[in-house]
Amino acid sequence: MRAPAAAKINLALVVGSTREDGKHEVLTVLQRIGLVDRIELDPADRLEVRGFEGDTIVRGALEALALKAGVEPRWRARIEKEIPVAGGLGGGSSDAATALRLANETLPEPLPPDELHALAATLGADVPFFLADGPQLGSGDGSTLEPLDLPQDYWVVLLLPNGATKPSTASIYGQFDARDGARGWEERQDALTHALTCVARPRDLAALPPNDLASSPLAEELLAAGAFRADVSGAGPTLYGLFHHKRDAEAARRSLRRLGRTWLTAPAWYG
Repeated sequence: MRAPAAAKINLALVVGSTREDGKHEVLTVLQRIGLVDRIELDPADRLEVRGFEGDTIVRGALEALALKAGVEPRWRARIEKEIPVAGGLGGGSSDAATALRLANETLPEPLPPDELHALAATLGADVPFFLADGPQLGSGDGSTLEPLDLPQDYWVVLLLPNGATKPSTASIYGQFDARDGARGWEERQDALTHALTCVARPRDLAALPPNDLASSPLAEELLAAGAFRADVSGAGPTLYGLFHHKRDAEAARRSLRRLGRTWLTAPAWYG
Protein backbone atom coordinates (compact mmCIF):
# COMPACT_ATOMS: atom_id res chain seq x y z
CA MET A 1 0.00 0.00 0.00
CA ARG A 2 1.37 3.39 -0.98
CA ALA A 3 -0.02 6.91 -0.60
CA PRO A 4 1.13 10.53 -0.73
CA ALA A 5 1.45 12.53 2.49
CA ALA A 6 0.94 16.17 1.56
CA ALA A 7 2.38 19.24 3.26
CA LYS A 8 0.23 22.09 4.54
CA ILE A 9 0.47 25.81 4.92
CA ASN A 10 -1.28 27.93 7.52
CA LEU A 11 -3.05 30.63 5.55
CA ALA A 12 -3.72 32.28 8.90
CA LEU A 13 -2.73 31.48 12.49
CA VAL A 14 -4.21 33.40 15.41
CA VAL A 15 -3.03 32.37 18.88
CA GLY A 16 -4.59 32.98 22.27
CA SER A 17 -3.72 32.21 25.87
CA THR A 18 -2.72 28.91 27.41
CA ARG A 19 -5.52 26.43 28.07
CA GLU A 20 -5.95 24.25 31.16
CA ASP A 21 -4.31 21.36 29.28
CA GLY A 22 -1.16 23.45 28.76
CA LYS A 23 -1.80 24.01 25.05
CA HIS A 24 -2.60 27.36 23.50
CA GLU A 25 -5.95 28.36 22.07
CA VAL A 26 -5.61 28.78 18.31
CA LEU A 27 -7.68 29.56 15.26
CA THR A 28 -5.95 28.57 12.04
CA VAL A 29 -6.70 28.12 8.35
CA LEU A 30 -5.11 24.90 7.11
CA GLN A 31 -4.53 24.33 3.40
CA ARG A 32 -2.97 21.17 1.95
CA ILE A 33 -0.46 21.69 -0.88
CA GLY A 34 1.09 19.49 -3.55
CA LEU A 35 4.51 19.01 -1.95
CA VAL A 36 4.39 15.42 -0.66
CA ASP A 37 6.23 12.69 1.17
CA ARG A 38 5.44 9.09 0.21
CA ILE A 39 4.38 6.40 2.65
CA GLU A 40 4.50 2.67 1.89
CA LEU A 41 2.97 0.13 4.25
CA ASP A 42 3.24 -3.65 4.12
CA PRO A 43 2.40 -6.48 6.54
CA ALA A 44 5.40 -7.68 8.55
CA ASP A 45 6.28 -9.90 11.50
CA ARG A 46 6.99 -6.85 13.66
CA LEU A 47 6.83 -3.07 13.46
CA GLU A 48 9.53 -1.49 11.31
CA VAL A 49 9.82 2.09 10.08
CA ARG A 50 12.42 2.76 7.39
CA GLY A 51 13.57 5.56 5.15
CA PHE A 52 13.84 8.39 7.67
CA GLU A 53 16.05 7.89 10.70
CA GLY A 54 14.58 10.87 12.52
CA ASP A 55 11.06 9.42 12.63
CA THR A 56 9.26 8.99 15.90
CA ILE A 57 5.72 10.04 15.01
CA VAL A 58 4.94 7.38 12.38
CA ARG A 59 6.13 4.65 14.72
CA GLY A 60 4.15 6.18 17.57
CA ALA A 61 1.04 6.42 15.39
CA LEU A 62 1.19 2.76 14.39
CA GLU A 63 1.83 1.65 17.96
CA ALA A 64 -1.13 3.73 19.16
CA LEU A 65 -3.41 2.31 16.46
CA ALA A 66 -2.44 -1.27 17.30
CA LEU A 67 -3.07 -0.64 21.01
CA LYS A 68 -6.45 0.94 20.30
CA ALA A 69 -7.47 -1.91 17.98
CA GLY A 70 -6.16 -4.63 20.27
CA VAL A 71 -3.75 -6.07 17.72
CA GLU A 72 0.00 -6.47 17.40
CA PRO A 73 1.73 -3.69 15.38
CA ARG A 74 2.84 -5.89 12.49
CA TRP A 75 3.56 -3.41 9.74
CA ARG A 76 6.58 -2.30 7.79
CA ALA A 77 6.40 1.40 6.90
CA ARG A 78 8.75 3.23 4.57
CA ILE A 79 8.96 7.02 4.46
CA GLU A 80 10.25 8.88 1.41
CA LYS A 81 10.87 12.46 2.52
CA GLU A 82 10.43 15.49 0.26
CA ILE A 83 8.87 17.90 2.74
CA PRO A 84 11.57 19.76 4.70
CA VAL A 85 11.85 18.55 8.28
CA ALA A 86 10.83 21.00 11.03
CA GLY A 87 9.85 23.58 8.42
CA GLY A 88 6.35 24.50 9.59
CA LEU A 89 4.75 22.47 6.79
CA GLY A 90 3.40 19.57 8.85
CA GLY A 91 5.40 16.83 7.16
CA GLY A 92 5.67 14.62 10.22
CA SER A 93 1.99 15.01 11.05
CA SER A 94 1.04 14.20 7.48
CA ASP A 95 3.27 11.12 7.47
CA ALA A 96 1.64 9.92 10.69
CA ALA A 97 -1.90 10.51 9.43
CA THR A 98 -1.19 8.71 6.16
CA ALA A 99 0.36 5.75 7.97
CA LEU A 100 -2.65 5.66 10.31
CA ARG A 101 -5.09 5.63 7.41
CA LEU A 102 -3.25 2.91 5.51
CA ALA A 103 -2.78 0.71 8.57
CA ASN A 104 -6.38 1.18 9.66
CA GLU A 105 -7.52 -0.21 6.32
CA THR A 106 -5.63 -3.44 7.04
CA LEU A 107 -7.41 -4.10 10.34
CA PRO A 108 -10.09 -6.82 10.54
CA GLU A 109 -12.35 -4.15 12.10
CA PRO A 110 -11.08 -0.71 11.05
CA LEU A 111 -11.69 2.17 13.44
CA PRO A 112 -14.55 4.45 12.35
CA PRO A 113 -13.58 7.98 11.26
CA ASP A 114 -14.46 9.67 14.55
CA GLU A 115 -12.32 7.24 16.57
CA LEU A 116 -9.44 7.56 14.12
CA HIS A 117 -9.70 11.37 14.39
CA ALA A 118 -9.63 11.18 18.19
CA LEU A 119 -6.60 8.91 18.09
CA ALA A 120 -4.86 11.26 15.64
CA ALA A 121 -5.46 14.21 17.97
CA THR A 122 -3.44 12.48 20.71
CA LEU A 123 -0.44 12.41 18.37
CA GLY A 124 -0.38 16.10 17.48
CA ALA A 125 -2.76 18.97 16.82
CA ASP A 126 -2.12 18.93 13.05
CA VAL A 127 -2.53 15.17 12.56
CA PRO A 128 -6.36 15.09 12.32
CA PHE A 129 -6.27 17.69 9.54
CA PHE A 130 -4.45 15.25 7.29
CA LEU A 131 -7.29 12.74 7.69
CA ALA A 132 -9.77 15.30 6.30
CA ASP A 133 -10.25 16.51 2.73
CA GLY A 134 -10.07 20.13 1.66
CA PRO A 135 -9.13 23.27 3.61
CA GLN A 136 -10.18 23.35 7.24
CA LEU A 137 -10.57 25.84 10.07
CA GLY A 138 -8.75 24.47 13.11
CA SER A 139 -9.82 25.66 16.55
CA GLY A 140 -9.26 24.68 20.16
CA ASP A 141 -5.71 23.38 20.11
CA GLY A 142 -6.03 23.20 16.31
CA SER A 143 -7.47 19.68 16.14
CA THR A 144 -11.16 20.66 16.11
CA LEU A 145 -11.91 21.03 12.41
CA GLU A 146 -14.55 22.76 10.32
CA PRO A 147 -14.52 22.49 6.50
CA LEU A 148 -13.92 25.72 4.60
CA ASP A 149 -14.96 26.62 1.06
CA LEU A 150 -11.87 28.43 -0.17
CA PRO A 151 -10.57 29.12 -3.70
CA GLN A 152 -8.00 26.62 -4.92
CA ASP A 153 -6.98 28.24 -8.21
CA TYR A 154 -3.65 29.86 -7.36
CA TRP A 155 0.03 28.91 -7.15
CA VAL A 156 2.26 28.62 -4.10
CA VAL A 157 5.97 29.37 -3.86
CA LEU A 158 7.70 28.06 -0.74
CA LEU A 159 10.94 29.55 0.57
CA LEU A 160 13.09 27.90 3.23
CA PRO A 161 15.70 30.56 4.01
CA ASN A 162 19.39 29.72 3.90
CA GLY A 163 20.70 28.73 7.30
CA ALA A 164 17.24 28.74 8.86
CA THR A 165 16.71 26.43 11.80
CA LYS A 166 13.53 25.99 13.75
CA PRO A 167 13.69 26.35 17.53
CA SER A 168 11.49 23.94 19.46
CA THR A 169 7.79 24.64 19.20
CA ALA A 170 7.70 25.01 22.99
CA SER A 171 10.30 27.78 22.85
CA ILE A 172 8.39 29.58 20.10
CA TYR A 173 5.24 29.55 22.22
CA GLY A 174 7.34 30.63 25.18
CA GLN A 175 8.51 33.68 23.24
CA PHE A 176 4.89 34.37 22.28
CA ASP A 177 3.88 34.34 25.95
CA ALA A 178 6.87 36.47 26.96
CA ARG A 179 5.76 39.26 24.65
CA ASP A 180 2.15 38.97 25.86
CA GLY A 181 1.13 37.79 22.40
CA ALA A 182 -2.30 36.64 23.53
CA ARG A 183 -3.43 40.22 24.20
CA GLY A 184 -6.23 41.08 21.79
CA TRP A 185 -6.97 37.40 21.02
CA GLU A 186 -10.72 37.91 20.82
CA GLU A 187 -10.40 40.79 18.37
CA ARG A 188 -7.97 38.87 16.13
CA GLN A 189 -10.17 35.81 16.28
CA ASP A 190 -13.19 37.86 15.21
CA ALA A 191 -11.15 39.51 12.45
CA LEU A 192 -10.15 36.13 11.02
CA THR A 193 -13.69 34.80 11.19
CA HIS A 194 -15.01 37.90 9.43
CA ALA A 195 -12.28 37.84 6.77
CA LEU A 196 -13.15 34.24 5.91
CA THR A 197 -16.75 35.20 5.17
CA CYS A 198 -15.46 37.61 2.51
CA VAL A 199 -13.22 35.16 0.65
CA ALA A 200 -14.57 34.49 -2.84
CA ARG A 201 -11.47 34.80 -5.05
CA PRO A 202 -7.82 33.97 -4.39
CA ARG A 203 -6.91 37.64 -3.95
CA ASP A 204 -9.32 37.82 -0.99
CA LEU A 205 -6.95 35.60 1.00
CA ALA A 206 -4.69 38.65 1.27
CA ALA A 207 -7.09 40.08 3.88
CA LEU A 208 -6.54 37.23 6.34
CA PRO A 209 -4.62 38.36 9.44
CA PRO A 210 -0.88 37.60 9.66
CA ASN A 211 0.69 34.74 11.57
CA ASP A 212 0.74 35.46 15.32
CA LEU A 213 3.58 33.04 16.09
CA ALA A 214 6.22 33.77 13.50
CA SER A 215 7.16 36.45 10.98
CA SER A 216 10.03 37.09 8.58
CA PRO A 217 11.29 40.12 6.68
CA LEU A 218 11.62 37.81 3.67
CA ALA A 219 7.84 37.99 3.26
CA GLU A 220 8.49 41.39 1.69
CA GLU A 221 10.74 39.68 -0.88
CA LEU A 222 7.88 37.39 -1.87
CA LEU A 223 5.48 40.32 -2.15
CA ALA A 224 8.01 42.25 -4.23
CA ALA A 225 8.27 39.21 -6.51
CA GLY A 226 4.54 39.41 -7.22
CA ALA A 227 2.82 37.43 -4.46
CA PHE A 228 -0.58 38.74 -3.42
CA ARG A 229 -0.07 37.22 0.04
CA ALA A 230 3.07 36.10 1.84
CA ASP A 231 3.66 34.87 5.37
CA VAL A 232 5.39 32.25 7.50
CA SER A 233 3.68 28.85 7.76
CA GLY A 234 3.00 27.55 11.26
CA ALA A 235 5.92 28.08 13.60
CA GLY A 236 8.23 28.45 10.59
CA PRO A 237 10.79 28.90 9.28
CA THR A 238 9.31 28.19 5.80
CA LEU A 239 7.51 31.08 4.09
CA TYR A 240 4.87 30.88 1.39
CA GLY A 241 3.80 33.30 -1.32
CA LEU A 242 0.51 33.03 -3.20
CA PHE A 243 0.41 33.91 -6.91
CA HIS A 244 -2.38 34.25 -9.46
CA HIS A 245 -0.41 32.93 -12.45
CA LYS A 246 2.04 30.08 -12.83
CA ARG A 247 4.47 32.06 -14.95
CA ASP A 248 4.77 34.72 -12.25
CA ALA A 249 5.24 32.07 -9.59
CA GLU A 250 7.94 30.35 -11.64
CA ALA A 251 9.76 33.67 -12.13
CA ALA A 252 9.52 34.42 -8.43
CA ARG A 253 10.89 31.00 -7.54
CA ARG A 254 13.89 31.56 -9.79
CA SER A 255 14.59 35.00 -8.34
CA LEU A 256 14.26 33.82 -4.75
CA ARG A 257 16.69 30.91 -5.02
CA ARG A 258 19.45 33.23 -3.86
CA LEU A 259 17.70 33.35 -0.48
CA GLY A 260 17.20 29.63 0.13
CA ARG A 261 15.51 26.46 -1.07
CA THR A 262 12.36 27.05 -3.09
CA TRP A 263 9.47 24.97 -4.35
CA LEU A 264 6.61 25.70 -6.75
CA THR A 265 3.37 23.94 -5.89
CA ALA A 266 -0.39 24.50 -5.69
CA PRO A 267 -3.31 23.77 -3.36
CA ALA A 268 -4.32 20.13 -3.03
CA TRP A 269 -7.68 18.85 -1.86
CA TYR A 270 -6.54 15.52 -0.37
CA GLY A 271 -3.54 13.19 -0.17
